[in-house]
Amino acid sequence: MTIQFNYQHVSGSTELENYTKEKLQTIFDRYSWVTRADVFFIAENTSSDQTGKIAQIRLSAPGPRLFAEESHDTFTESINKVVDQLKTQCEKRKATIITHS
Repeated sequence: MTIQFNYQHVSGSTELENYTKEKLQTIFDRYSWVTRADVFFIAENTSSDQTGKIAQIRLSAPGPRLFAEESHDTFTESINKVVDQLKTQCEKRKATIITHS
């Protein structure tokens, strides 16, 4: 399992990286065919207080890469939503892999 962190307009945070690793570990444990995660943290000025902390995660797996993005008022909330989306995508991919194997 490899996780690469990228920051845009945000200072690096060990606490945020550890939180993200913990959340992604469930995906790596359940889906052994997921080999890498690229995580992007982006801060944007928005007119809404509910958005602006963007988390993007791209997973390397057989077939096209899996990708999810969310924007909320905190990075932890964005990570939670992104990981939930990726779990759903992984389940769909798993069904496809099993069907075509």
